Amino acid sequence: MPYYSKLGQIPSKRHIQFRRPDGALYSEEVFGTEGFSGPTSTLYHIHPPTQVIGWKTLYSTQPEYVERDVMRMRHVKSMQLPPKGDPVTGRTILFGNADVELAVCAPTERMNYWFKNAQGDECIFIHFGSGTCQTSFGLLTFKPKDYIIIPKGVIYQLKFDEPVRGSDEPAPRFLVIETANGSHIVPPPRYMSKKTAQFLEHAPYCERDLRTPELPMTIEEAGQHEVRIKARNLVHSYMYNYHPCDVVGWDGCYYPYIFNIDDFSPIVGKHHMPPPTHQTFEAENFVICSFCPRLLDFHPQAVVVPYNHSNLDSDEVLYYVEGNYKARKGIEVGSLSMHPQGIPHGPHPGTVEASIGATVTNELAVMCDTFRPLYPTKAALEIDDLKYPMSWEGESAPARQLSGEQVAIHGKANGTAVKPANTWD
Repeated sequence: MPYYSKLGQIPSKRHIQFRRPDGALYSEEVFGTEGFSGPTSTLYHIHPPTQVIGWKTLYSTQPEYVERDVMRMRHVKSMQLPPKGDPVTGRTILFGNADVELAVCAPTERMNYWFKNAQGDECIFIHFGSGTCQTSFGLLTFKPKDYIIIPKGVIYQLKFDEPVRGSDEPAPRFLVIETANGSHIVPPPRYMSKKTAQFLEHAPYCERDLRTPELPMTIEEAGQHEVRIKARNLVHSYMYNYHPCDVVGWDGCYYPYIFNIDDFSPIVGKHHMPPPTHQTFEAENFVICSFCPRLLDFHPQAVVVPYNHSNLDSDEVLYYVEGNYKARKGIEVGSLSMHPQGIPHGPHPGTVEASIGATVTNELAVMCDTFRPLYPTKAALEIDDLKYPMSWEGESAPARQLSGEQVAIHGKANGTAVKPANTWD
């Protein structure tokens, strides 16, 4: 994160003696990035974090991409995927490349282990469900529409609350956007002061909107505790004789946090604003945007849905959360559309005229734009809507029904005879 935070017990200076109640030293760990020239945090453990008693390789996480030579617009309906696994093993990668992987998860099991992604940062968007994310930095309590940013190397465990018996509450479901190139997911630098790292006044969110880890933090439990570590496109199992969340305090600028998409303040304008105004996070070679309910363009002749566009350097994936996405037909909750660079895309036929005069939109979607081509997995092909590329066929702007006065004016202007509006058949 761009700003300093701290929690729990820490000594007055870094790298000095800091003793446990029994007189032994706490184990200091500098948790850093970019060869310790980037953001770091310093954690104080009850036990040396280097002590493990066993390790083994469990399974591969290497995605298998298919149809790498096919370039077309795609629409996959992720709600069709059967729920499975826990919040880690239940993830199904749908699209990805060498920079980023996009997965959905509808877990049916609880995590009975702890997890550390030592390969990349994770942006977890909670679509449905609430619960807790216990981390080595403290507790994060999450709810629907939360982005949970978990930096590389943070040990954590996701636990969803049990749904209320007899309620129609949707089962837990979330989207995961994970770096595959080792980069970090951070707020866009243009939102930050170069001198102080403070969020600037034009930023669509600020420090007050972020939820950082809280107490309880320290877990001191004897016995064996499994920590699964993702690295080298494999998940490895390590065993600890102490609880991996034995941190009594930490400080620094590298830690997990939560941002709720409803706290994003959309930037609106007289004419249609381009996607960079919706940007929320970025990493190397991709960005994450939030399309939120907002006032629409207020020019008296504004076309309020997106114009046709060719983003020649980016593939675009939209994950549809809720609302009425006015520029698209056939989109469902949990749909993902993928539009590749090189093919123009834009509103579906009829949606431009239908949207004119609208003043607000209730759409909610998460977008990931990449700067290298995205490829689908076999799982994506199984839920692929093959008719989607043909959904743009037809007249793009069908004529509107004109009032009698409009018809008369139009007819006079063209020198043709017209009937009054009340005599149309």
